[in-house]
Amino acid sequence: MRKYLLSAAAVIAVVAGSTAAMADEASAQKWVNQEFQPSSLSKDDQMAEMKWFIEAAKPFVGMEINVLSEGIPTHSYESEVLAKAFFEITGIKVNHQILGEGEVVQAVQTQMQTGRNLYDAYVNDSDLIGTHSRLQLAYNLTDWMAGVAADVTNPGLDLGDFIGTQFTTGPDGDLYQLPDQQFANLYWFRKDWFDRADLKAAFKAKYGYDLGVPVNWSAYEDIADFFSKDVKEIDGTTIYGHMDYGKRAPDLGWRMTDAWLSMAGTGSKGEPNGIPIDEWGIRMEAGSCNPAGASVSRGGAANGPAAVYAIRKWDEWLRAYAPPGAASFDFYQSLPALSQGNVAQQIFWYTAFTADMVKPKSEGNNTVDDNGMPLWRMAPSPHGPYWQEGQKVGYQDVGSWTILKSTPVDRAKAAWLYAQFAVSKTVDVKKSHVGLTFIRNSTINHASFTERAPKLGGLIEFYRSPDRVAWSPTGINVPDYPKLAQIWWQQIGDVNSGAFTPQEAMDRLAGEMDVTMARMQAVDEAANVYGGCGPRLNPEKDAAYWYANGGAKPPLDNEKPQGVTVNYDDLVARWAAQ
Repeated sequence: MRKYLLSAAAVIAVVAGSTAAMADEASAQKWVNQEFQPSSLSKDDQMAEMKWFIEAAKPFVGMEINVLSEGIPTHSYESEVLAKAFFEITGIKVNHQILGEGEVVQAVQTQMQTGRNLYDAYVNDSDLIGTHSRLQLAYNLTDWMAGVAADVTNPGLDLGDFIGTQFTTGPDGDLYQLPDQQFANLYWFRKDWFDRADLKAAFKAKYGYDLGVPVNWSAYEDIADFFSKDVKEIDGTTIYGHMDYGKRAPDLGWRMTDAWLSMAGTGSKGEPNGIPIDEWGIRMEAGSCNPAGASVSRGGAANGPAAVYAIRKWDEWLRAYAPPGAASFDFYQSLPALSQGNVAQQIFWYTAFTADMVKPKSEGNNTVDDNGMPLWRMAPSPHGPYWQEGQKVGYQDVGSWTILKSTPVDRAKAAWLYAQFAVSKTVDVKKSHVGLTFIRNSTINHASFTERAPKLGGLIEFYRSPDRVAWSPTGINVPDYPKLAQIWWQQIGDVNSGAFTPQEAMDRLAGEMDVTMARMQAVDEAANVYGGCGPRLNPEKDAAYWYANGGAKPPLDNEKPQGVTVNYDDLVARWAAQ
């Protein structure tokens, strides 16, 4: 904290006697006292940080900037509270707009393609790191902080305190995005039901092993079948063994690229995304920056046996075990639907929705007791039969501040100040209590979260465990996220509609991905658009060649091995011991 105390003294010397500055300091003091508690900083150090923002913002007082993010509780808090605080403290007005994830990606793509400054900064998923590092249309933040923006870079930013910067770093080792919120997809289940002696006995009698947290997809399927077809009803309410979504919309594609295929075992071993094959099924050799193909015939795995198995299970489970109407839900509808209290488990549940799941019973949340204690828990995601030790386990979203070079420098600097304010140590603990999307070690380990942990269903235990590093976003194998991501949802939607089988859909998807990457290759070779790191597709060979030479995994004779479960309390004890 010494650097803050020194900078505070310097600021005080500069602004002494300034009525405007003192008014800003009064506003900062109000926000520190009334809103930004608790914090990992003392109030004195919070004020030192706020005084730095006041001074750094002086050239931009009166400016109005526009930023964009998707709609989750964390960003609602930023839009409704932090933007107002930032204006009162610095004099820079922020219009923090919230749209759906697909619209955010579309806006980023449009600004990159046209060069028109639609927004001054975006909270853009780190899934685009491969895009930003190749196209060089976003500011390289390592260079930005050391150069043009050195005068507006917070000396207390403390990049080493962030838990997700490895996901926002390009192949060149430079930072392109600054994490703003982070959440994982985990397994969610009704622990109160799983702990019932009658249900435990009935499950073991039928399946021969204990009802518990599923380690593999075989156990997940058995549990889904058990609650949907054997238990059927609890306390007079019809219940279901599974929840998911299937609406034909862009987020259906992200439902799959967000590690679903990898959880089934599609990719290769290696962190954070699989080497050479990532969770999208795209191949890129170790040490290379050139994607070589998505199809099995080019050494990829997007239409391989594990990927086809993953899509088939998604479709089967949605039809057989989910509540009526789930197939027409989108991402935003399906996850809060758990609060109705009629679902036993969800294999692909995002911790960003923890805030909704801990609302009191009086607000219609049927998954907490009368004292507000959760009846549910979260646990690591189970994996499919193609999965091997050393592979990626699941997805971690890292929504990150991204500034495009098409933004004028003065507006970019003002937006950079707001971005840093939104992730500052002054505000981060309070923001994390609201949104429960952690980005800093100092926040995760704050005493207030130790106190609150019993009411958060395992969230704190997970984020304090070493296991969290096995969950990762889309990585650098994906050369142009907006162009490739839009291909996915139509193909997956055709499976849900019955128009194509999973194999037909994935064959078509992999083929379209290769066609799109072939176009990127031609452009890169002609004009160096991707900095020489565009795709360089392998020549096609038959599947047997690639099965034997590090490509897609060959089909298994048995895709449903014996189910395996673990006791939740034993799992948490293991986390604590580590």
